[in-house]
Amino acid sequence: MRYKSAIIWLSTIISALCIFFLSFTWKSNQLKEQAIKYATTADGKVDAAKRLHFIDSLWKQPVYIGYTLQEVTQYALQKGLDLEGGLHAVLEVSPAEILRALSGKSNDPAFEKALAAAGAAQATSTKSFNELFYDEFAKAAPNQTLASVFANSVNRGKISSTSTDSQVKKVIDAEIDGAVDRVYKIIQARIDKFGVANPNIQRLPGTNRIQVELPGVENPERARKLLSGAAKLEFVECYELNEYGGGLNALGALLDREAKAPVATAPAAAPATKDTAANALANKLAAAPATKDSGKAKADTSAGSALTKLFLPLGNNIGVYVKDTARVNALFARAEVKAMFPANLTFAWAAKGIPAKNGDEILSLEALKKAEGQSAPLEGDVITDAAQDFDQAGRAEVTMAMNGTGARIWKNLTGANIGRRIAIVLDGYVYSAPVINGEIPGGRSSISGSFSVEEAKDLANVLKAGKLPAPTRIVEDAFIGPSLGAESINQGYMSMGLGLLLVIVFMIGYYGTPGWMANLALFFNVFFIAGVLVQIQAALTLPGIAGIVLTLGMAVDANVLINERIREELHKGKGLLDAINIGYEKALSAILDGNITTVLIGVILIIFGSGSVKGFGVTLCIGLVTSVFTSVYISHILIDWMAKRQIKAGKGKEMTFETFISRDLFKGMNFDFIGKRKYSYWFSWSLIAIGAIVLFMQGGFNLGVDFKGGRSYVVEFASPVESGKVKEALADDFGGKGVEVKTFNGPTKLKVTTSYLVEDESITANNKVRTALETGLKEFSAQGPKVLSESKVGATVADDILTQSFVSIFYALIAIFIYILIRFRKWQYSLGGIVALVHDTLVVLGMVGIVRLFGFELEIDQVFIAAVLTVIGYSINDTVVVFDRIREEIGLDADLGNKELMIKTINESINHTMSRTVMTATTVFLVVTVLLIFGGDVLRGFSFAMFIGVVFGAYSSIFVAAPIVIDFGTSKKVKK
Repeated sequence: MRYKSAIIWLSTIISALCIFFLSFTWKSNQLKEQAIKYATTADGKVDAAKRLHFIDSLWKQPVYIGYTLQEVTQYALQKGLDLEGGLHAVLEVSPAEILRALSGKSNDPAFEKALAAAGAAQATSTKSFNELFYDEFAKAAPNQTLASVFANSVNRGKISSTSTDSQVKKVIDAEIDGAVDRVYKIIQARIDKFGVANPNIQRLPGTNRIQVELPGVENPERARKLLSGAAKLEFVECYELNEYGGGLNALGALLDREAKAPVATAPAAAPATKDTAANALANKLAAAPATKDSGKAKADTSAGSALTKLFLPLGNNIGVYVKDTARVNALFARAEVKAMFPANLTFAWAAKGIPAKNGDEILSLEALKKAEGQSAPLEGDVITDAAQDFDQAGRAEVTMAMNGTGARIWKNLTGANIGRRIAIVLDGYVYSAPVINGEIPGGRSSISGSFSVEEAKDLANVLKAGKLPAPTRIVEDAFIGPSLGAESINQGYMSMGLGLLLVIVFMIGYYGTPGWMANLALFFNVFFIAGVLVQIQAALTLPGIAGIVLTLGMAVDANVLINERIREELHKGKGLLDAINIGYEKALSAILDGNITTVLIGVILIIFGSGSVKGFGVTLCIGLVTSVFTSVYISHILIDWMAKRQIKAGKGKEMTFETFISRDLFKGMNFDFIGKRKYSYWFSWSLIAIGAIVLFMQGGFNLGVDFKGGRSYVVEFASPVESGKVKEALADDFGGKGVEVKTFNGPTKLKVTTSYLVEDESITANNKVRTALETGLKEFSAQGPKVLSESKVGATVADDILTQSFVSIFYALIAIFIYILIRFRKWQYSLGGIVALVHDTLVVLGMVGIVRLFGFELEIDQVFIAAVLTVIGYSINDTVVVFDRIREEIGLDADLGNKELMIKTINESINHTMSRTVMTATTVFLVVTVLLIFGGDVLRGFSFAMFIGVVFGAYSSIFVAAPIVIDFGTSKKVKK
């Protein structure tokens, strides 16, 4: 075997990296268990605040080989929300409101008409809202320029009355993009303060939407308010340290008195662990360690050691270690502590921490001259522009401009605070507190400091957040409770374990000793998949687990192809080592072609999918790449080693790649498949026609919330409840709108889906629908109904998802057509492959209606579409095996016009590859059957589509794809 040493070294390096990164998962889980033990009360409940306190105390501390808990958590294997529980939300920034603000709230009839028409057209168009607006404005006012609407004080210096439409469009596009970016920054800052481990926030390319995932969140209502609340920007005067130092002295005296009193209410120490660093900190949660003062405060901070242990002097204000912030918040909330400071003083944390020598961070605590609930003297709605710039010395600074009202207030405010600081506060956090050097007239000013360019850009974004009213609405959200997540984990792991076990038994039973080597390569594959997922920080979802299970079956496909080729060479009389080398060499092209086509599907899922579907695509791609490496190279090394060992022991002739089960299976097969193609055509299209007729009579597919919009809830009862009775009870409460109720993962759980208030995407509507659900369930209060999860998809998003699903299937077919054309150089092969894929897709969709006749109800959602795409990838994999043998027999440049030769060659190729076709289908069929039985309702649609797809994918490779090559590639006349 060539490059054997290089492959061994590469495998060793990859394995070492996987072990290293997976060790962070082990450590993260260990610390999570410690946090839960620490926060568990006497009655067995977990105090969420104490658990978070434990985590906060270690967040910036080294806990594992020099890595902090934050880094350990970041590098650990992340679970998707369907496994971890939490909140998934997609927020949309309203471009219509941004355009209204840019127009100065114009009431121009053409402008209003264009906005309304653009909103209506957006539901069925792939264009952005601003592009639609430009088109509709041109229709509504063909002789009017955009500048006539947008040349106003809001856009002074950017748009004038003489600006061309293209110039105005450029400004508007930039402002809309900037507004979305500012909303993104604001939400990111809010989430950072929310206390969620490993939140995921990203802009969705090509849209005005932002996707947020908050794992572990147990209060979805609070999280929704956090995400959709309007950003509040304020300019507030600051107290200097010497002005409230007396209050600090009084606070120090109070802390000293309490420190001398018996510690009766101190939190219990964390349980002892082997990790000294983590344990030492856990035992000191109630008191921060003594620190050296980093500077001299103007207040007398020597009033007592308790004060200096808690607060650090930082120039004109004070600082606190991040781990002590919860304690300080509780301290300043006490009535006797508030009385020690001026009535109009409010403490606010800095938005950004300062790294400390002990590995923690220090947060500055600013004293604002504003009572709680009082309005600031100046707010963000007066800002008209802000940008990052450079001062005369080349240092980064921020420039800002205000409208007339703001300029007047700002002049008075700065004139009254020369030599003092004014804080810039967003959502209660201080982003900057510059010193005022003089009165600033005209509303134009600059903020300088020790900014990096990125920090200056961020501050400019914060300032501009007050410029445009860019409201956000949650157009899609899903909350999954921790108990439902734990159930999904159990179902996923059970499916993975059973699927792996079945494949292992099958390989040993069919191939004997070589099957053990294939199974060992399979274990390497699973290990590498887990290691790569951790290294690229991808989240493992329930469909992702399904992807791993499916990858196991498809990984064995490669071993089946290889072993079947080796068996052929052994039957031809080749020596053992020669047969092994030739078998690997001849199988490689089919393995690569089959896996590359499926990887194309995975890439399309990553590009067009979202959430768990994207996670499935990532896992599938990783699994296919590692499968090729382990099946082709690692298994080759293992098989070579085993063969040489057998030869050395004088048992080379006894080593075979078959057992009593496989020895005579498919031997001497010679069936005229092409001659029977007309029967297969009739069978296929009849089945598709029956499915279409049944679906038509049933009124079409049962679309999930993903595609039709609405809200769905999973409700658990203490004992089984009839879904029909629950539906009847809920019908009136949902305003007469459609409601569906069906069992979900067992008789005690029901999934309730409704279109009630589907067009209203506000939090108020969410609460109204939830209240209606709870009201309807009161009739079943004896069974203790409990909502485990809830999800919402807006009508607009549902349309987008449906469109994306069709687009992704179309692109998949185009990509495969082009790839087959490149690899086989004849359009007839591409056409045969595509017709077979369309056939498989239509059969799967038709079978959804047919099985519904027997009471097997399926919901069509994103995961189902992901399964259809995977069926396409799997089916072409099977087809490529047949095409590859045809290419091997007659060559790439053979004339397809010789019908007699082609029929003979294709029949021989199908017969020779029948064992591989059946065996590869069998391995995938086994794992898909496990998913169908044990994967639960979440994966039922996926499993069913794959179940049907595997069977008909193997069928179409033989009876559809190859015959199409004959019927479109050969002439009726036999060429001599």
